Amino acid sequence: MNFLGLNLYLSVGLGWTGGVNAWSTLLVAADAQTANATSNVGLLQSLFQAIVLGLVQGVTELLPISSTAHLLVFTKVFGWTTFGEKYFVDAIQFGSVIALLLYFRTLIYQTLSGGWEALRQRAWEREEWKLIVGIAVGTVPSLVVGFLLKDVLPESPAMIAILSIVMALLLGLAEKIGSRKRSFDSLQIKDGILVGLGQMLALFPGVSRSGSTLTMALFLGLERQTAARFSFLLGLPTLTIATLYQSRKVFGNIDLLLPLLVGIISTFIFSYLSVAWLLRYLQRQNTWIFVWYRLAFGVSILTALASGWLKNN
Repeated sequence: MNFLGLNLYLSVGLGWTGGVNAWSTLLVAADAQTANATSNVGLLQSLFQAIVLGLVQGVTELLPISSTAHLLVFTKVFGWTTFGEKYFVDAIQFGSVIALLLYFRTLIYQTLSGGWEALRQRAWEREEWKLIVGIAVGTVPSLVVGFLLKDVLPESPAMIAILSIVMALLLGLAEKIGSRKRSFDSLQIKDGILVGLGQMLALFPGVSRSGSTLTMALFLGLERQTAARFSFLLGLPTLTIATLYQSRKVFGNIDLLLPLLVGIISTFIFSYLSVAWLLRYLQRQNTWIFVWYRLAFGVSILTALASGWLKNN
């Protein structure tokens, strides 16, 4: 091979090799860009789902309509399997806990400080002391029974529908026969015990913690707004402890930390708005709107199950 031929051979060969290498580099870059785009879409989708679930949790946790029921049905309908897992939806309940602590911060401080003074002075008849004891005694049964039955309680759309209808009827009955004459100052230890027993029903999905406690408080003759405030205060320790226990699994998954944070923030915002709206609403309105809603919710689920549109598993 002469010098000119060798030079031509090297030029063509090196050019081909360089072209292949350049093409390979472009393919790798394109693959990386596609992977990043897919990852970004997956992240945005996750954040969107977290925001929506936070909205559902925030609104339904503090209204007497059952957050567990709505989250279970909602995630089944849309097929959100990852964020429909119980440990995730339990974890975003921290937003509801924070909202209640912030909204009732003055009442909580006054109750705790008054209870401390009652303890120091042994003034067992102080309202704050009786309220604290009532809440404490009312909290224990739910925690104990909830821990014992945490793995055996059924969570099916059919059960949710039936219990939603039953609780609607009970709330309607409480609205009908409750005297609604007792104010917050009239609360006794026995009220905490009885409302705490009512809270145990909320261990079944579809009952609603705020719904069962509000219903029992109305049966005891409390004013509507007083009943709602007391149900929130009594449910706060149980909600906090249950959330801490049930959500411990999610904090070990680093991939879920950002969606979890977004879900908690979303839950906090809508929980705060919900409790503020509910207490204002109950100052001048009755609870029949929730009775009719729960009836419609339960009947809708049963209809969807009967038509095959929703599966009972």
